Amino acid sequence: MEKYQIDDLDKKILQMIVRDARIPFLEVARECNVSGAAIHQRIQKLRSNGIIKGSEFIVDNYKVGYQTCAFIGISLSDIKVFATIADELKKIPEIVECHYSTGKYPLFVKIYARDNRHLLQILVDKITKIKGISHTETFQISLDEVFSRQLSIFDNSATKQED
Repeated sequence: MEKYQIDDLDKKILQMIVRDARIPFLEVARECNVSGAAIHQRIQKLRSNGIIKGSEFIVDNYKVGYQTCAFIGISLSDIKVFATIADELKKIPEIVECHYSTGKYPLFVKIYARDNRHLLQILVDKITKIKGISHTETFQISLDEVFSRQLSIFDNSATKQED
């Protein structure tokens, strides 16, 4: 399959929808000086090529009772079981991110829990019971999320370099 080449129109569309995933296609079309149908086709093409993975509403975890956020390194007894363990971790709803990483811990996860006691319960009753996990280390507990964002490489201010 040939790699999809992103052009200037695609970049402008991506800038707009990353800022506001609910922006109407007609508003994007007006800003880009093309038809609504053209925007619809472009977005479908960006989706089918895996450039756009979806859209989502962001829930404030703290406001719904999940006040502890932790980052945990996971050691495996055998790296060959990585895919199986990742599938098992995916079943734990409190784990919101899982990364295959370099260094001491081949897996690194971000987890939300109601409080520290709930975090301990998830570690003991769910994570460490997965066959193939040798041990875990909780690196940090986040005191507050300062910001979270999508990569905005198509934003002109982010890509300008000083002379």
